[in-house]
Amino acid sequence: MGLIDRPVVAWMLAAFLVTFLATRLITHLIHAGRGPFHDTSVGGVHIHHEVYGIFLLLGTGTTALAFHPASPWLEVTAVLFGVGAALTLDEFALWLRLDDVYWGPDGRRSVDAVLIALIVGALLLIGFSPFDEDASDGQVVASVSLLLNLGFVVVAALKGRTVLAVVGVFVPLVAPVAAVRLSRPHAPWARRFYRAGSRRLVRAQRRYPDGERHWWDAVVTLFAGRPQPPRRRP
Repeated sequence: MGLIDRPVVAWMLAAFLVTFLATRLITHLIHAGRGPFHDTSVGGVHIHHEVYGIFLLLGTGTTALAFHPASPWLEVTAVLFGVGAALTLDEFALWLRLDDVYWGPDGRRSVDAVLIALIVGALLLIGFSPFDEDASDGQVVASVSLLLNLGFVVVAALKGRTVLAVVGVFVPLVAPVAAVRLSRPHAPWARRFYRAGSRRLVRAQRRYPDGERHWWDAVVTLFAGRPQPPRRRP
C-alpha cells in the first residue's frame, strides 16, 4: 500500500467538518423556523440533502478512479468528496428508513456516523493506517496479526464499543482492550451472552443506565439536539 497523502486528507477532512457544521446549523434554523432557509421540494416531494451528497460522491469517486487528477484538481476533488460525504452521512439514519427520523431518537445515529468518520479522518491525517506494512515482519506473521486484531475489533463492535472498535482498526492495541471490557446492556454481545439477572448484565445496566450518562451521548446531543418524535414529510 502507498503512503497516506496527508495534504489531500487534510483538505477532505476540513471540507467534511465545515460542511457538517454548516448543515447542522442550517437544519436547526429550518427546524426552528428562523432565518431565510427552508426545505427544498420538487413537485411536492421533499429533497433531502443526502441526495446532493450522493451525487457528489458518485462524481468525485468516478473522477478520482477514471482520471487520477493531479494538483490542484486532486485537492478540489478531495474537497468535493468531503462535502458529499458530510451531506450523505448527516442523514445516515434515513438510509434504510422511509420516515424522516432526522430529529427523532434514531436520527442520532447520523451524528454517530459523522463523528466516527471524523475520528477516522483524524487518524489518517496523523498517519495511522490499517494497511501499513512492517518490512521486519513476514507476510504470515503480518496476516495473522491483522486477522487477530480484526477479531478484537469485531468483538468490541458487538459489545457496543463502536468508537473504540474503529480506533482499534488503526491503533491495534486499542482493540483488545475494548474487546475485554464490559458490554453495553443493549448491545448484541450482551443480548447473546449475558443471561437475564446475571452478574454481568446487572453490572452492565448499572454502568450504562438508560439515558444520557456517558460523554459520547453528550457530544451527540450537542449536534443532534434532544430526541423528538419524527416528523412525517410528503
